[in-house]
Parts: sequence; C-alpha cells; structure tokens
Amino acid sequence: MILAYYDAFNRGDWAAMLDCLAEDVAHDINQGGRQVGKQAFAAFLKHMERCYREKLVDLVVMLDATGTRAAAEFVVEGEYLATDEGLPPAQGQRYVLPAGAFLTIRDGRIARLSMAYNLADWMRQVGG
Repeated sequence: MILAYYDAFNRGDWAAMLDCLAEDVAHDINQGGRQVGKQAFAAFLKHMERCYREKLVDLVVMLDATGTRAAAEFVVEGEYLATDEGLPPAQGQRYVLPAGAFLTIRDGRIARLSMAYNLADWMRQVGG
C-alpha cells in the first residue's frame, strides 16, 4: 500500500493516491496543522499541484512487525511553480530536499500521514 501510494505520487496520479487512504485519513502537514478526511487531502493535492512539481527518489520504507506503523524516507526533487501563501515568490526555483513521513496503516489503507522536512533548508534553496 505504501509503495503504491508513493508510486502514484511520482506519476501524478492523485486518484490512485486517494485510493490508498482511509476515508478519515489524518494528514499532519509539515510545520502546519492536521487535516482530516479524503476531501481535505484532495484539496491539499490540488493546491500542491498548482504550486509545486515534485518527484520522490531514494525511497526507503520501514514497517513495524505489526504492519500498522511505518516510516518512509526519501529525497524530494522539486520545482516551485507558483507562489504559495506566506512563502517566497515562485520563479521556477528547483530544490532537492531530504524528507520523511510517518504512517499508520489500518485495514489496508493509510490512516495517518505525518510529513517531516527542513523548511529552513527549502527556504534557503528557493531564496527565502
């Protein structure tokens, strides 16, 4: 399920990503709040698609013995397409950013996705 989720991300297949999620998925945005539900996640994806073009490389997934908790580590190769509110102006800046996620799996779906990356590093790379 986790590999399918990240594969869909890299293809830009938002519907396939959403299929990997529980209806009540909890999404902890890096240095932000928590959004709950597939509808909120779909809106987040739409926003991200407008502002960023990203691909994840060097993906490593670690799963606990119960199969209910996981961590993913990867590198984000991205391009800043459109200015995101509260962030520096977008001018097509490219960035390479180590990142990770913690996940909870329930009934074969991702029920929690907590993102982590160094925002100060990203800001430095895009000129903020």
